[in-house]
Amino acid sequence: MTPPLQGLHVLDLSTVVSGPMAVALLADQGAAVIKVESVDGDTCRLIGPAKGDLSAMYVAVNRGKRSIALDLKAAAATPILQVLLRRADVVVSNFRPGVMDRLGLDDGTLASLNPRLIRLSISGYGEDGPAAGDKVYDAVIQAVAGVGASHRDQHTGHPGLVATLLCDKLTAITAAQAVTAALYARERDGCGRRVDVAMLDATLAFQWPDAMYNHVFIDAPLPHFPELGGTQKPWRTADGFVATMAPQQGEFAGQCRALGRPDIADDPRFASSRLRSRNALELRALLEPLMAQFSNAELQTAFRAHGAPLGQINERGAVLADPQVRHNQSLVEIEHGDLGRVRLARAAARFDGQTMPAPTPAAHLGEHGAQVLAELGYGAAEIATLVADGVLRLP
Repeated sequence: MTPPLQGLHVLDLSTVVSGPMAVALLADQGAAVIKVESVDGDTCRLIGPAKGDLSAMYVAVNRGKRSIALDLKAAAATPILQVLLRRADVVVSNFRPGVMDRLGLDDGTLASLNPRLIRLSISGYGEDGPAAGDKVYDAVIQAVAGVGASHRDQHTGHPGLVATLLCDKLTAITAAQAVTAALYARERDGCGRRVDVAMLDATLAFQWPDAMYNHVFIDAPLPHFPELGGTQKPWRTADGFVATMAPQQGEFAGQCRALGRPDIADDPRFASSRLRSRNALELRALLEPLMAQFSNAELQTAFRAHGAPLGQINERGAVLADPQVRHNQSLVEIEHGDLGRVRLARAAARFDGQTMPAPTPAAHLGEHGAQVLAELGYGAAEIATLVADGVLRLP
């Protein structure tokens, strides 16, 4: 099949995770991407296990892109960037507010260079406001947006942090969707648009349906309802751990039958999802010893037979061998030049039942610089001068 974004050209000026991952999602769906890095390279190249200048994280969020390394503060880089912007459909940045202006890439300039350009700007807190100029990383947004408060230590009650770059990644997904919406609008009116996505806003939207449900009703507020996250934790089994959820009464009854105690479903304390939340500690005390009697495999068989949801807690390495993961072909292995084979998650969306083509490799720093400049009409002598002047870095 033809990937849905084939023919789309994206200029990626972003770094670390939120912007690069958003662009990688577009690349997965067929967009042609040129990533413009500083001559020192994206910080993400230094995070996690690495082979040379390619870390595992960099490979994952910069798959399918070509790389050119430029000193954007150098005057000689400006005409290169201007040509790239004129040829692009989308430009993505995630600098702190004001940085693009100082580079001569304020929104008015971008729009005048290319009136059809979709200009995506990702920031931590937003383009203005009391914290707009502050430096931001994932853990900072987790703290401010209430994620830390939603993941408390069950013994001490202290707030915690999710051990993954949650805010960066959900911001990336939000941003990629916003770009496609802007592109759809452009099909109707031919106009480019500026799209702003703040990590704080994206995280609050993510938090609101469940983690913040006690803060929805304003008029005649209701009594505090038990926090959803406070009642959920894995169950220890005879040989590992599992996780369950049974919001529907039929599912809860099936869970009780699977554990050999159908009578628990008839207990008035557990007659609805709401009551089970309010009496979560009592329910936990009843179910914990029952869960511990069975192996993971026995529970999976019994819960499936009674229509009750259950999942085995897979350690990270076990995810690779999970039968459904393998059936879905959720992970792909690609040849990655001097790195050997690498394993990546494939694009999740299927179109007409077909998966997207496997991603292409991430690039070494500046790997395609000479190629990109040649496409723009630069000769070998001009490229050599740019390298000698420190404007362009090649591998």
